Amino acid sequence: MARILVVDDQHLIRSGIVTLLRTVDGLGPIVEAADGEEAVAAAREHRPDLILMDINMPRLNGLAAAERILALGLDPTPRIVVLTTFDEDEFVYAALRAGCSGFLLKDMPPEQLISAVNATLSADLLVAPARIRRLVQKHVTREQQQPRQETRPGTDATNLLTGREIEVLGLVAQGLANEEIAEHLRVSDSTVKTHLHRLMAKLNLRSRAQAVVFAYEMGIARVGAHPALPDGPGGPAV
Repeated sequence: MARILVVDDQHLIRSGIVTLLRTVDGLGPIVEAADGEEAVAAAREHRPDLILMDINMPRLNGLAAAERILALGLDPTPRIVVLTTFDEDEFVYAALRAGCSGFLLKDMPPEQLISAVNATLSADLLVAPARIRRLVQKHVTREQQQPRQETRPGTDATNLLTGREIEVLGLVAQGLANEEIAEHLRVSDSTVKTHLHRLMAKLNLRSRAQAVVFAYEMGIARVGAHPALPDGPGGPAV
């Protein structure tokens, strides 16, 4: 039973999402928080599998709260999906770089929200890799020119990876699912999962989406360098 934390400073929105999710079979306890500080405390106490996180909140905004929660080292690592009223690339890119699994618009239909929640719980990626590639193409040059945050791997971080781990990361960035990577490399699914787990641990990456962004920023993958590939799991291509 998946545990969910809903974080929003607007009571009506928060309670509406909670009420909706409580009608879904297969979901476990649903906890609420009214701001980023409460979210960090609730994540530490309840260890949710999924967090729906508003961006603009008092005391601590959603992105800062997400970074703090992911830095707690909870096991398993919660998947964080940002809630926003605007479909703006700046917000999406910042959320993915922080380690979030995707974003959702607050005005989306209820059935689409439920579908997105289920997709994130099963796939750890809510933004289609095709969109991530477009975001990277728009932002990567500017981001590379700015100092990196201490929580992000440095430019020489790829030296920590083996050749096979770099290969797996590149295929993840192209949008391949683990099963497709295993078939491409002629190895087992469990071997792919092991490589992915190790490389993400080495690079301090907290989500598959963050790994995709990192691969493009570091030049492991290049926008437009590969033929079109499946978008892989990840729910709606928001």
